[in-house]
This record gives sequence, C-alpha cells and structure tokens, in this order.
Amino acid sequence: MKILGIDPGLQVCGYGCLKTGGSKDKLVEAGVIRTDGNLSMELRLNQIAEDLGAILQNFKPDIVAVEEIYSHYAHPRTAILMGHARGVILQKCAANSVEIKSFSATRIKKSVTGNGRASKGQVQRTIQQILSLADLPEPNDVADAIAAAICCSSEINNVLCSGLRITNL
Repeated sequence: MKILGIDPGLQVCGYGCLKTGGSKDKLVEAGVIRTDGNLSMELRLNQIAEDLGAILQNFKPDIVAVEEIYSHYAHPRTAILMGHARGVILQKCAANSVEIKSFSATRIKKSVTGNGRASKGQVQRTIQQILSLADLPEPNDVADAIAAAICCSSEINNVLCSGLRITNL
C-alpha cells in the first residue's frame, strides 16, 4: 500500500510517499510544492493543484494523509490561507478518487514520537530513525508530511491488528 502524506501550505506544501507492508515502512520520495509569493492567490492555488495532480499520477497512492488545520487565536489569517491550500488538496484527491484521512498535528506527533507536543527537531530525528534515513528529513514541511503518512500507516496497522484473534492451539 502507498500512503502519501501532505503538510498543506500556501507557499510550501510538504509531501512524503511511504510504501507500507512487510516489517517496515519505506520512504519512496519526499519533497515540497513551492508557489511564487508574487503570484495572485488563484494562480498559487492552481500551481498547487497542478503539482499535486502530477504527484498523484506519479505515485498512485491508496490513501492521502493530510494534516488538519490548527489556528492559534493570534494568527487566524495563517489558518485561512492554509485552508485555501488544504481545500485544493482535498478536491484534487477527491477528483482522483483517492481516500483521504485527516489527522491533527498533536495526533501525528504523538503517533510518531509518543509526545503530542514534540518539537520539530524531535519529529525529524524520530522519522530519521524509524525510516533509517541517512539525513534528517528537511525542510520541516517535508518532515511533517512524512509524519502524517507514518501516523496513517500506524493507524491502519492498529486497526488490522485489533481485528486479529489469537487462539491457543
């Protein structure tokens, strides 16, 4: 199974594709979608849609794991801008008939590190260890996207394991 994790953003969207199954998840590819801050909102959203469409066609994920939007009361504009990007991501996934799972940032961090308030550095180091990466996943947008995919994989594995029945023979 392939899981594509996405960290939505208007200027930078992180993505990370994991191949799951077997004993260990494997990172297929990770990167960012960047938009030009000098362009109008609609052109930036269109760029995200076009680039995400190419990523979906290339990896053909079974599931897309997307970080939910969190808004600090002091920065509502940031959440609104991210909401535009997240809406385009959800629409593009729906248009490509890809299942979507949404996770809060604290749930993702807890799933990956065991601490819902882990720092960006802790998340990066844990991902590096889990996936046996030579380098830290950077930038943070990439690490957050990979973390969303790992969280989704973990949830899927927990659901599958909870359905198993162990009997004494």
